[in-house]
Amino acid sequence: MQVLVTDPIADAGLDVLRDAGFDVETGYEREGEALLDAVADANALIVRSGTEVTREVLEASEDLAIVGRAGIGVDNIDIDAATDEGVIVANAPEGNVRAAAEHTVAMTFAAARSIPQAHGRLKAGEWAKSEFLGTELDGTTLGVVGLGRVGQEVAKKLDALGMDIVAFDPYISEERAQRLGATLVDLDACLDAADVLTIHTPLTPETEGMIGADELESLAGGYLINVGRGGIVDEDALAAAVEAGTLAGAALDVFAEEPLPDDSPLLDVDDVVLTPHLGASTAAAQQNVATSTAEQVVAALSGDPVANALNAPSIDETAFDRLEPYVELAGTAGRIATQLLDGRIEGVEVTYEGDLADEDVEFVTASALEGVFSPLEWQVNAVNAPKIAEDRGVEVTESRTRQTEDFQNLLSVTVSNDEAAIAVEGTLFAGEDPRIVRIDDYRVDAIPHGKMVVTRNTDEPGVIGLIGSVMGKYDVNIAGLFNAREAIGGEALTVYNVDGEVPDEARDELEADERIIDVRELTLD
Repeated sequence: MQVLVTDPIADAGLDVLRDAGFDVETGYEREGEALLDAVADANALIVRSGTEVTREVLEASEDLAIVGRAGIGVDNIDIDAATDEGVIVANAPEGNVRAAAEHTVAMTFAAARSIPQAHGRLKAGEWAKSEFLGTELDGTTLGVVGLGRVGQEVAKKLDALGMDIVAFDPYISEERAQRLGATLVDLDACLDAADVLTIHTPLTPETEGMIGADELESLAGGYLINVGRGGIVDEDALAAAVEAGTLAGAALDVFAEEPLPDDSPLLDVDDVVLTPHLGASTAAAQQNVATSTAEQVVAALSGDPVANALNAPSIDETAFDRLEPYVELAGTAGRIATQLLDGRIEGVEVTYEGDLADEDVEFVTASALEGVFSPLEWQVNAVNAPKIAEDRGVEVTESRTRQTEDFQNLLSVTVSNDEAAIAVEGTLFAGEDPRIVRIDDYRVDAIPHGKMVVTRNTDEPGVIGLIGSVMGKYDVNIAGLFNAREAIGGEALTVYNVDGEVPDEARDELEADERIIDVRELTLD
């Protein structure tokens, strides 16, 4: 397995990858054809903010499984394209939270007390004590735009310093905001109330340019701090507002274009404090994001759920051991159901019974969908399976019940169209041994592995013997069989584990017998 790292990360992250047995190639500042050539053979790509991961990049490698972002922001990665290609996008949201929050607090004090400006004057030989009159933060109001991980940490730190907190975040509940000591308001009210406004929202089409001249006018007399993402604040309007005295000052660590161009108006305004994207630049943060990203790459390439996947479901670490066996079982049940159904798939239902009903089974359901679609020769995995279902108009439902008759846990995958439906139920014996225990109304006890043959026939003597004879005639070894019937003399269903391919001639000979209703060969792995 090859991991391509195109932006520098801490050696600790590279060590995690190498210790896992992966080949690690570092190639920094690659772009254009050089980047496409480098990623062509990669199974994983690790970037920071410097590499643009476009659709073209994602399509350049047939074997790319994951793009790991060593940090929080992923606006340099085309997540929609990654989902289409079945590539996981994962970030490291926890690793630099403290560093970014602390830098935000530092920038707030730097702006409010003119620390860089005073320092510069003093280094130039001027004792300009009377020219700098600072602002005390105790008793003032902090407006937080984006109350995510970093925003919450900033709110906690500045609340402890005596600031009142108001916040704008349409994706957080009032109860959560109150627990953080913040009052949730709309953007206009946040701007009107804030003495200091700090921005911690991701850059999206909705947030790009969100803080413009009108919004800055609402913040009149206050300070704007941005250690989040560039492009959210209109930088020309900000420079003009500070220069005109509309704002008392500003401090920015991130910019719409990085490095900051030499002709940026921000560079000409004394009361604007600027740092070159240092929010995550601490030794601890760099090590944390590097190891976290590397661990997620290891998980993805090992076939395990990825903790911080942004475009794929994941399994909570505390539930991983309980749910991991059901991930494979769900995919297997989906593969069997699809191969037994005649015609196109219009609906998929995944049902959980027993203790499973209380679990977060999003990843298990995605794996069931992967199993459903994989026999149809689509490029599918748990990342893009839900989107494939949506794009193809397949209705997906999920149901749960604590009640189950025969097993502690039972998982069922049903595929259907207007004419037919096939339900495949599975469970685990002894906690880890997968079994298919029912196909439609037939109770079986089948080991789901390799090649399987499912036959339906009339329930009368000699049929199983006939099937065994024909298999032997064509040199197909039967490793095991599991038989069930509706009623004596009715229809029967038998599942055979076989050691190789069943020739077309063997199936034709079986189906020529009037007692044989149907013969299906299944491929599971």
